[in-house]
Amino acid sequence: MSAPRPPLFDFRTARIRQNRARRLEGERFFDAMALEGLTDRLAAVTKSFANGLMVGAAVPPELQSFAENWSQSDFDTNEVLGAGEAQFDLAISVFSLQAINDLPGALVQIRRALKPDGLFLGVLFGGATLTELRQSFAAAESETMGGISPRVSPFADVRDLGGLLQRAGLALPVADVERSHVRYGDFFALGRDLRAHGLTNVLSERSKRFLRRRTLAAMLGHYRALHADGGKLCATFEIVYLTGWAPHQSQQQPLKPGSARTRLADVLGTVEKKLT
Repeated sequence: MSAPRPPLFDFRTARIRQNRARRLEGERFFDAMALEGLTDRLAAVTKSFANGLMVGAAVPPELQSFAENWSQSDFDTNEVLGAGEAQFDLAISVFSLQAINDLPGALVQIRRALKPDGLFLGVLFGGATLTELRQSFAAAESETMGGISPRVSPFADVRDLGGLLQRAGLALPVADVERSHVRYGDFFALGRDLRAHGLTNVLSERSKRFLRRRTLAAMLGHYRALHADGGKLCATFEIVYLTGWAPHQSQQQPLKPGSARTRLADVLGTVEKKLT
């Protein structure tokens, strides 16, 4: 029998690098963007929250006022969330689910931690994030090494993330995306931002060897040739916001098929014709 494949992400290394990123003095502008997006969404909710759960790091000051009491918990190395069942009205994750191997299972655990009609809001980087870097590494390694190694972590597509909310049993699921294009003076500025945000390579099957100079030069050449604008290197980032509610009977329910009482043609003021 063949040995089982390792998990996609090295969870322990991911946590180490995320903790290191919080200690760095670099500007974590995507955290600021995510928190602004979360506060806008929370401000639009008329419901008040008594007990909030912050999944991951400490509760940011920007979110403190949205719940009377806050608890903080995170997933351990076995990807188990240390939170009680049906204890919270609100649960928030700011990039803390990025390196989870069993994302559907993690969302199920968060849903179980919520009381009925409790709200989950999460933020993740989406599928187009760092697409320029991924393409440039692939081209360079194919050219200089005759093959491709995992250099850039995969990011989930917004449509897939919306489906995962439903799969986890969350009601009224919404996944929406904001895309940003950042321009860098050089590749090393991009690298500093990736370290500051904990976005360096944490794939389990990543190469532990230093990148060859020839491969690095080829990668930079491809990047400048295909993804530069006015001498600046362009990098795409997608921020995906996930919204879902723990099911409750008071929530709006979809109509049963065939239960409509008004014909669409009447609403639109058109004449319905049969197809021949």
